[in-house]
Amino acid sequence: MIKGAKLLGLAAAVGAIMAGGTAQAETDVTFNVGVATDYIFRGIDQSGYYDEGQAFGGVDATSGSFYAGAWVSNTGPNPAQFIEYDFYAGWKPVLGPVTFDLGLIYYGYTDSDFGSESDLSTYELKGAASVAAGGVTWGAAVYWTPNFSGDFDGLDDNDGFYYEVNAAYTFANNATLSGAVGAADVDGYVTDSYTTWNVGVSYPILENLSIDGRYINTDDDAYAFGYAGDRLIGTLKVTF
Repeated sequence: MIKGAKLLGLAAAVGAIMAGGTAQAETDVTFNVGVATDYIFRGIDQSGYYDEGQAFGGVDATSGSFYAGAWVSNTGPNPAQFIEYDFYAGWKPVLGPVTFDLGLIYYGYTDSDFGSESDLSTYELKGAASVAAGGVTWGAAVYWTPNFSGDFDGLDDNDGFYYEVNAAYTFANNATLSGAVGAADVDGYVTDSYTTWNVGVSYPILENLSIDGRYINTDDDAYAFGYAGDRLIGTLKVTF
């Protein structure tokens, strides 16, 4: 895991990348806040049995083809639940019609108030690519973590992959229809894999205000990971 000095080292490296980029490209910073009817991540329910909504916020910085950001969210309505905070950074080079995305994501979690410390924090590497063809943006991505469970309850050193293919089409009224199919493959679980899929429409109500309605489902093998089943999720997001 990345903790303490390692995390500070990551932050310093990201800062150096962004600072270096400003010599050639202007750095843009945006903020976002939003609410959703539930927090579903890769088909898995992050708020357990509560399912009473999500509030989140983040900041993103881009400089040329480099980017970095941070994001925070609740994982349930009870104050005793974990708070998730993520840091990420990456590079998006363009080669011909293909845009690549090579990045690093850190998933951090605060301690809970349930009598035990949370050691769920972990990180993963990302490799993705997308291309526009026939009016549709087609994409594929693979994520790898050396420690899917962090050090929680002794479930450590269980590496995992997440694979995804996705597509998006934007209509003349700026509404975007998008969907994705993903598959997780993780060592050290009773069930070591599952498949998830989603489809939905996002629409910019105002210049900085957007809504998203999305149907999400998983196969039965997702039960061991915190099975979410089929859900219809609504999200309202402000960007400034």
